Amino acid sequence: MNRTAADPTSTVSEPARLDVHRTEADADEALRADARHGLTATPKELPPKWFYDARGSELFELITELPEYYPTRTERALLEESADAIAKASGADTIVELGSGSSAKTRLLLDAFARAGTLRRYVPQDVSEAALEGALEALGREYPDVELQGVVGDFTRDLDRLPRGGRRMIAFLGGTIGNLLPADRRQFLQLVRDVLEPGEQLLLGTGLVIDPATVVAAYDDAQGVTAEFNRNVLHVLNRELGADFDPAAFAHVALWDAENEWIEMRLRAERAMTVRVDALDLTVEFAEGEEMRTEISAKFRPAGIREMLGEVGFAVSEFWSDPEERFGLSLATAL
Repeated sequence: MNRTAADPTSTVSEPARLDVHRTEADADEALRADARHGLTATPKELPPKWFYDARGSELFELITELPEYYPTRTERALLEESADAIAKASGADTIVELGSGSSAKTRLLLDAFARAGTLRRYVPQDVSEAALEGALEALGREYPDVELQGVVGDFTRDLDRLPRGGRRMIAFLGGTIGNLLPADRRQFLQLVRDVLEPGEQLLLGTGLVIDPATVVAAYDDAQGVTAEFNRNVLHVLNRELGADFDPAAFAHVALWDAENEWIEMRLRAERAMTVRVDALDLTVEFAEGEEMRTEISAKFRPAGIREMLGEVGFAVSEFWSDPEERFGLSLATAL
């Protein structure tokens, strides 16, 4: 595998290539900045991306298999049902996937675009170099005729590093768009639009607004796996920043915000405590009952999705949802 710091305007000339635009030092700097900002904010907050160390990723995989957690299996079933229609409607020869991880779900799209006869190149983008290396090795065996170019980077900052050329469709799946606050969401979508040429496309996966009780249960399972996942961010801060959080002293909270139509996860301090973060030379006070937000997951309505994308220069040409209308896939064209 060719590992380079590539010119983002270059085209792929080898079957498998990995362009690195985010190093461990960059990740450490980002964690420090996010932790300092979030722990000194009122109210306190931490971005959900810091859940996903090795243990957090394992816990999330367990979450996707829980009976309460419908989003992953619903989206996968929707992709299985709609992939050929997506390929036919798109006609793209290059699939770019943001936050690709192992690229497991994307194989459904790759197979469909291959059947349609248009697939030439796949560009998975992720913050984890190790995950991309593993994915590219497997994909190289499974899709020997497809050019592969992995991009190690943060989709909120490094979109301008994506390779150009061909007819591209950017896939942003998993409902991850819902983890961004509205202003950040708009900024991100504007960046996506800015890196696309007119006529190129975005395939956006979104959770849809449904019965709040079903949504809350998905983020507060009976086995407590999501609670452990939520507290994992404290383990990350302890290990990476020399903090002395007692994760067991924080309760998992999941609630539905009806006004914003999003589920919110928080960690509630069960007692008053003082936390030291040595790497930041920071002391943080928690009052008993104080809550720190660790994630939002916004849910959407089809009309709102069209409006959201229209505001940044996209036109939704196709929309697919599952029979229970729990999840949506929107194919939007850059104007």
